[in-house]
Amino acid sequence: MFHKIKGVSALPKFRLLVQFTEGVTKIYDVKPLFKKWKAFRALEKSEELFYDVEVDVGGCGVIWNDDIDLSCDELFANGKAVKTPFDGLIAFTEATKLWGLNESTLRKAISYGKLVDGVDACKYGRQWVISIEAMIREYGDPKSD
Repeated sequence: MFHKIKGVSALPKFRLLVQFTEGVTKIYDVKPLFKKWKAFRALEKSEELFYDVEVDVGGCGVIWNDDIDLSCDELFANGKAVKTPFDGLIAFTEATKLWGLNESTLRKAISYGKLVDGVDACKYGRQWVISIEAMIREYGDPKSD
């Protein structure tokens, strides 16, 4: 499965908190890369640069500048999973991409009682979120990219 990133935050001690679209959060330690890859030494020398990390266009990785980036697969494979209150929740827009559905399909599933509002899914402001557990129960495993 291809893992897309929805958010990244720099943490002390050169660690990254990475939130993936499928509702998983991991902490990735960048320090080992300082010895492995010359370009990453710039991060060790400049905490300011390290804290400038951002998700690249499309969520396929994180970037600092034109020379320093990490792929979503590296971050997912070598990051350590952490528990957050938001684990297992994804936005309807992400769910529809992962499962190859229309948002209207999910909204109809709620109105017909197939997905239970407040249990399987919930609306916050204008954004609906749904549990991955409910998606798998009703629609099977996500589609592969």
